[in-house]
Amino acid sequence: MDRYSRLVAWLKVLLPLTALGLLSTLFLLSRNIDPVASIPFAEAEIRDRLRDEQVTAPFFSGTTDGGDRITFSAGTLTMSTGQDNQASDLSAQIDLASGTRVVLFADAGRFDLVGGQSTLQGNVVITTSTGYKLASETLTADFDTLAIESPGAVMGDSPIGTLNAGKMRLERQGNGQNAHLIFTNGVKLVYEPLNQEE
Repeated sequence: MDRYSRLVAWLKVLLPLTALGLLSTLFLLSRNIDPVASIPFAEAEIRDRLRDEQVTAPFFSGTTDGGDRITFSAGTLTMSTGQDNQASDLSAQIDLASGTRVVLFADAGRFDLVGGQSTLQGNVVITTSTGYKLASETLTADFDTLAIESPGAVMGDSPIGTLNAGKMRLERQGNGQNAHLIFTNGVKLVYEPLNQEE
């Protein structure tokens, strides 16, 4: 048996033994971990989750009576025994049958999932594919009939300038297929013409 063959034979024994020694020291020198301390929840959060049914990152989708598609998502949704379900970090997208898209964002909201009624609160932002970007503190919505209303003031940008109004409503009038944005209660529009290149 030559020198190379003897070396290979010894390495076949020594290398696996070295690997076993390294693995055993890895387990012997590892720190003890307290399984209770590793839970990433505070005690108050655990109590809240045990008291209420809570869903993380819920997602709902559906269609209104007029054929508009609605998708809704949130950071968390707390289900209650009644019809007062609370959500945080809300976003909703409405694809109208006419082709227009309306996107809603809010910090929080309350939902009646059975009745289809909801109230969005806190930094509500309404954006449409037609060029509107509006802000309000509160927005109520009936997703079954697609009646969305801001009971308080709205302000923001429109396709032709800045807009302020005491009230806003998105609704389908009569049997018409198209939904319209209606502004009332002291509407102020500052017209900003587009700069045209000469």
